[in-house]
Amino acid sequence: MKIAVYGREFHSSVVPYVQRLFDSLIAKNTELWIYKDFHEFLEQQVDCPQKLYTYATHDELPDDIGFMLSLGGDGTMLAAVSIVADSGIPVAGVNFGRLGFLADINKDDIDASLEAILMGEYNIQKRTLLSVKSDQRAPLFEGSHFALNDITLFKSDSSAMITVNVYLNGELLNAYWADGIIVATPTGSTAYSLSCGGPIIMPGSGNFVITPISPHNLNVRPVVISDDMELDLEIESRSGKFLLSCDSKTTTISTDIRLKISKAHYQVNLIRLKNYSYFTNLRNKLLWGLDARNY
Repeated sequence: MKIAVYGREFHSSVVPYVQRLFDSLIAKNTELWIYKDFHEFLEQQVDCPQKLYTYATHDELPDDIGFMLSLGGDGTMLAAVSIVADSGIPVAGVNFGRLGFLADINKDDIDASLEAILMGEYNIQKRTLLSVKSDQRAPLFEGSHFALNDITLFKSDSSAMITVNVYLNGELLNAYWADGIIVATPTGSTAYSLSCGGPIIMPGSGNFVITPISPHNLNVRPVVISDDMELDLEIESRSGKFLLSCDSKTTTISTDIRLKISKAHYQVNLIRLKNYSYFTNLRNKLLWGLDARNY
């Protein structure tokens, strides 16, 4: 099987796990395609296979690639999804980070998890993405304007708040006077949105959530909307600019640019092992049901 591997620089404590992973892949006679920048880092850290291939974009991968393996935390997984784009290549994540909502394969379970995936003992879970566009001709983020977690607008400095006028299908929802707002998918509802008081939304529910960041009016609360709605946003700021984030990508935007946020035209395919449970994952990651008196 042909496998694409994506990753970023990691701490030296992870080296034994990465080496074990590559040893396991070699023993299973897989054909490895390593992300070019990651390969340059790997050569200094582990004993890489002699015969492998490198790639920079998903267009350089063979048509019969089996899946992409993301090595790192949730941030690495988001970057891997961005590389995959609309190719349909399934993505599995080995968690070398801390939380692991997306990259849910534990580093201590690498061998068994790889064996299960190579045997086809997994499910594909489709996740919805967001798209953000401007009313200017130049594409945002060089055309990579899709987000699995969230799209965030944030003030560009530490002084005055910004005003974000949000329209749903052309109708004014609210003028948010705040540090910013988050538009999150169900996947991203357990990320930045959650820490700003947003609700947890189960994947596949067909919703997005608009979560204000430190709103001036305390009665302004998160709003759950249907994912088939389009959002138009106009921003007012004393500085004349604001920050726009699309998952891990961030850029500075002028307030004379109007934004449109909607559901992306494609979904990403996440690999989930047969024993994966969304609610078990929630309980484990958020420490639900644990009694601190027992520790």
